[in-house]
Amino acid sequence: MANPTQGRSSSILPVSGRQAPQQAVLLWAAPQFVSKCGLHVLHHGRRKPPRRSFTCSASRLPSTEPPYVEEMLARENIRTRNTERKARIQKHLEKPEFSPSAYDTAWVAMVPLPDTDRQAPCFPQCVEWILQNQHCSGSWGINQFGLLANKDILLSTLACIIALKKWNVGSDHISRGLEFIGRNISTVMDKQIVSPIGFNLIFPGMFNHAIRMGLEFPVRETDISGILHLCEMELRRLAGEESNGKEAYLAFVAEEGLVSLLDRNEVMNFQRKNGSLFNSPAATAAVLVHRYDDKALQYLNSIVSIFGTTVPTVYPQNIYYQLSMVDMLEKIGISRHFSSEINSILDKAYISWLQRDEEIIQDVETCAMAFRLLRMNGYDVSSDELSHVSQASTFHDSLEGYLNQTKSLLELYKASKLCLSENELILENISNWSGRLLTEKLCSSGIKRTPILGEVEYTLKFPFYATVEALDHKRNIEHFDSRVSQQLKTKNLPCHVNQDLLDFAVEDFRLSQSIYQDELCHLESWEKENRLDQLKFLRKGSLISCYLSATATISAHELSDARIASMKTLALVLVADDFFDVGASKEEQENLIELVERWDQYHTVEFCSEQVEVVFSTIYTTVKQIGEMASAVQNCDVTKHLVETWLHYLRSLKTEAEWQQGQHVPTVDEYMTEAVASFAMGPIILAPLYFVEQKLEEHIIRDPEYNELLRLMSTCGRLLNDTQGFERESSEGKPNIISLLVLQSGGSMSIEAAQQATQESIALCRRELLRMVVREDRVVPRPCKELFWRFCRTAHLFYRHTDGFTSPKEMLWTMNAIFTEPLKLQTTSPPLDVQPE
Repeated sequence: MANPTQGRSSSILPVSGRQAPQQAVLLWAAPQFVSKCGLHVLHHGRRKPPRRSFTCSASRLPSTEPPYVEEMLARENIRTRNTERKARIQKHLEKPEFSPSAYDTAWVAMVPLPDTDRQAPCFPQCVEWILQNQHCSGSWGINQFGLLANKDILLSTLACIIALKKWNVGSDHISRGLEFIGRNISTVMDKQIVSPIGFNLIFPGMFNHAIRMGLEFPVRETDISGILHLCEMELRRLAGEESNGKEAYLAFVAEEGLVSLLDRNEVMNFQRKNGSLFNSPAATAAVLVHRYDDKALQYLNSIVSIFGTTVPTVYPQNIYYQLSMVDMLEKIGISRHFSSEINSILDKAYISWLQRDEEIIQDVETCAMAFRLLRMNGYDVSSDELSHVSQASTFHDSLEGYLNQTKSLLELYKASKLCLSENELILENISNWSGRLLTEKLCSSGIKRTPILGEVEYTLKFPFYATVEALDHKRNIEHFDSRVSQQLKTKNLPCHVNQDLLDFAVEDFRLSQSIYQDELCHLESWEKENRLDQLKFLRKGSLISCYLSATATISAHELSDARIASMKTLALVLVADDFFDVGASKEEQENLIELVERWDQYHTVEFCSEQVEVVFSTIYTTVKQIGEMASAVQNCDVTKHLVETWLHYLRSLKTEAEWQQGQHVPTVDEYMTEAVASFAMGPIILAPLYFVEQKLEEHIIRDPEYNELLRLMSTCGRLLNDTQGFERESSEGKPNIISLLVLQSGGSMSIEAAQQATQESIALCRRELLRMVVREDRVVPRPCKELFWRFCRTAHLFYRHTDGFTSPKEMLWTMNAIFTEPLKLQTTSPPLDVQPE
């Protein structure tokens, strides 16, 4: 009996920087990987494929030329550059830095010294900062891209002029500032230019105050009238509204607009424990300009003592900014490089959450983002903390609600989707009303298309459980605008870090693509060496979907071992599925199972056909080599566990084949018992898990928690498969959960009702799986549980419109996007171009 491993090369690559077994390394030290110039170019046995789109051709994957030393050096250069960027990003994560706000600094500079005749500044260092930081154009404010004047710059310039005039200093600065405003006065009334919050109240009010101070603007009387008319129109609009949200808005902007629309007590109702109004230095300083308040003065003293001569737009804002950074790192696919810093940030945020810190709870966007990130990262957070925005009416009573802030709505909608039980009615309510309002925003023809609306459209169209990381990362990188700042009354811009984030993510993604292509080249060789391309029963082009599924699930390029183990296991599962479904006789099916049962003594069993030999030899060789690599990682023999999962899977396929051959109609319970096993998550997930978790002990994979994770994932995947394969399988006379539900009901359940019941079961399994993944670690380590969830997301992608394995052409768009298409970077986000329906 011939040894099925004879003449076969090693099937899994010793990559990821992990020490591989000596045997595996020697297998790859073949002459073809030695360059003509005598240099040993050991590149894991992979050749660099050209950049091209994939097609469902018979050859499956393109033949390629060997990689050059230059490419390996290029990869090393990428890692070096990203090491430098990483250090800068880490610094910003640990201690966020913001560009100074000229507008807020000007207001702080206007605060008079208390207990005097109020003829001296309380913060002279801020006055000095204004004198030292005027731009050559005569303006103040952030204009880091050399753009034309905007309303933010005009507002900052006006505030600085008033501050200098108040203390009778900087006459030359004032003159140049007045000229700048005069040259750009048309910007004030241009409705096409984005207005900062409260601009139509604040700018006209301050403009009118400046005129009363004796300042002369080089503008026409008609311009002055137009500016003052903006305020009149805004006051008229406000007069027709009555809501708590309106009062919050007025407290936020009216004092700076020098408009007395609320009395002092009403304004101070919004004062926070730290003495501020809305954590805004400008709003707090405006109160002190008009009246003394000890807590407000303490707040400003604390900021100036920290920042020195200037202040930011918002303070404190560390929690919001750090959580935003964590969110962005996850969205663009580089969070794994900052796990220590992220854990530290989330730990601090969790403490603040438990203490109901105002910085989190009183800001809707921060509260929703904190809930989402903490829950998804395993922290025990209750949705009760979102009860204050459980209804649309309570949201509208907040400042963010009154301003109808899209970002706050989007964060609430995202948070609402992390429902872990049927009893979280607060999240269900938030999902309903926030989703409706976001949809209305998209449908409103009067709203200008902006990057945030592109994100809204994507979020509504693709639920977070039906997207995969590699695609998400690519889209988020392509739509990342390093110039974006938080627009409040003036721009709130973190110093320089956005460009580092973008550059790091771009090079990391390009490195990933390069590694993916090498892996695909290796897998093409593996497929041909094992004669899988000669199996006539194997559906054409189907292995492409296996490659895609593994990479979509395990996208981090460092996890190459896990990804290749997953790719090959998925391919073998597909081979076995087609073998039992259409390619083998009953004798061949029994022969294959007997060979696997004998495993180490397989040579005592005869192959009854050549295709049995091909199928078993490939399973044996590949599982054995994956097992050897995994055993080296785990420091114990794990091959027997892999074989067990394969045997369980093959027996379930045999049972289903017998049902079809005997025209047996199983009960729903009988069907699900076998169908869950035949979905093959047993072998599919165990192989990569050994490379993801370096201490996956036997008691873990025998534990009820592991088995429940496997059951939920398998059930979810099987039901998704059945919903897309119902018509095809019904025509072929195969059992399917939908047809069985209709049959078992005796005709009382329609096909539509059965489909609805199946969707409800999918949602229940998905929710239970997510609950197990995000709750505190018990027996199964967190990285392992997360892999179950990633496979669940991939299953939703594959069965979104069709069966991605039966119709691989449906997956080619995704395949090309992940593996071959270069990034299309843009500084602004055009209308969303998403996956084809």
